[in-house]
Amino acid sequence: MRIGLISDTHNLVRPEALEALRGCAHIIHAGDICKHGVLDALASLAPLTAVRGNNDVGDDVARLPGDARIELGGATIHVVHDIADAPKQLDGIDVVVTGHSHKPLVERRGGVLFVNPGSAGPRRFKLPITLALLDIDDGKPDARIVALVT
Repeated sequence: MRIGLISDTHNLVRPEALEALRGCAHIIHAGDICKHGVLDALASLAPLTAVRGNNDVGDDVARLPGDARIELGGATIHVVHDIADAPKQLDGIDVVVTGHSHKPLVERRGGVLFVNPGSAGPRRFKLPITLALLDIDDGKPDARIVALVT
C-alpha cells in the first residue's frame, strides 16, 4: 500500500505534487494547509487525513483536529503538525508523521519510523520542495522523500 505524505502547502497545490501523489491509496496532510481548496484538490486523488497546523487559523481549516491516529496497511500512523506535540509514549505506533519545520526527514527511532515530508508549498529559505511516499508491505513501513522542484 502506498500512502502520500504532504505538509506545509501554505495554500499552494503544485502540479508536481498532484502528479507524485497520483495512484496513492491514501494521502496524509500534516498541517499548514491554510485554505480548504488544498484539501479538495488532494481528496480528488485519494481518501485524505489532515491535521491542523499553526497557520491553519481560517474558519475552513481551523476545525481540523490537532492530531490523528489511523491504521493503514496493517501499520498504525500518528499524525501531528509539530514534532514537539508528538506523543511521548509511542507504544503501538509504527509511523509518526510531522511537518512544521519544512525539513524533510526519514528516520527510525527505537522501531518507530519518523517522517517529515518537508514542505510542498512556497519555498522557505533554501529548503527543498518535497513530499514523501510511505510504502507499507505486510505491516512494515518504509518511506522516501520525493523532490518536487529542483
